[in-house]
Amino acid sequence: MKITVLSLFPEILQAYLSASIMKRAMAKGLVSCELVNIRDYAYDRHRKCDDEIFGGGAGMLLKPEPVDRALEAAGSPAVRTIFVTPSGRLFNQAMAADFAKEEQLVILCGRYEGIDQRIIDTRVTDCVSIGDYVLSSGEVAAMVVIDAVYRLIPGVISGESLSEESFASGLLEYPQYTRPAEYATMHVPEVLLSGNHAQIAQWRLRASLIRTLAYRPELLQTIDLTGPLGRLLKEVIGEGGENEPRTTDSGRTDEN
Repeated sequence: MKITVLSLFPEILQAYLSASIMKRAMAKGLVSCELVNIRDYAYDRHRKCDDEIFGGGAGMLLKPEPVDRALEAAGSPAVRTIFVTPSGRLFNQAMAADFAKEEQLVILCGRYEGIDQRIIDTRVTDCVSIGDYVLSSGEVAAMVVIDAVYRLIPGVISGESLSEESFASGLLEYPQYTRPAEYATMHVPEVLLSGNHAQIAQWRLRASLIRTLAYRPELLQTIDLTGPLGRLLKEVIGEGGENEPRTTDSGRTDEN
């Protein structure tokens, strides 16, 4: 996949692209990323990219001319073009998986009060919000989208790791533990040390349900209550499972 990011401050993204899993994915040729400075497409002597808003209001807006030229050079709108904005559709794992199927993506980072609507109407294919809050930097939001997308490209991360993650099954991921089995008088749940894979799988499913119920209950609305998962959910609710289990000094979690 090739990802092209248009920004007034591309240096913000440079460190992210040069480290960890992204660095390895780019070295393997699984992902390439081009950073484009929108100012390079502003042709006046001051390379001006913003101006006042028609109708009044606080702040400045990105001008259409340099953004339009930059997007055209990047292949938009023939290439799927994402504008990260609080006014967009809420980004989620399904959307990330959809974007990961593309051979190319263009991501436009906003600044100030955003961009001229005419650019959104003619060049942008997807307006995406990473959450119900406002950031000063579209670059931060772009990094969130990139990170969620590129790790789904085959070969970047093992399929087994992806299948166990939050949202892969529609639930949040279960709690996890590593050595030592006892730390500061707190013990790893006994079932995880048992070697009984069936019991471990059942514990993890139950723990995922409890965590989802505690933090993201809206994710459970589509569960068929007559099926095995639905029956387990009703059992958890009946036992007061709205609170996430915590490791205790006794070596058990409070749902054991």
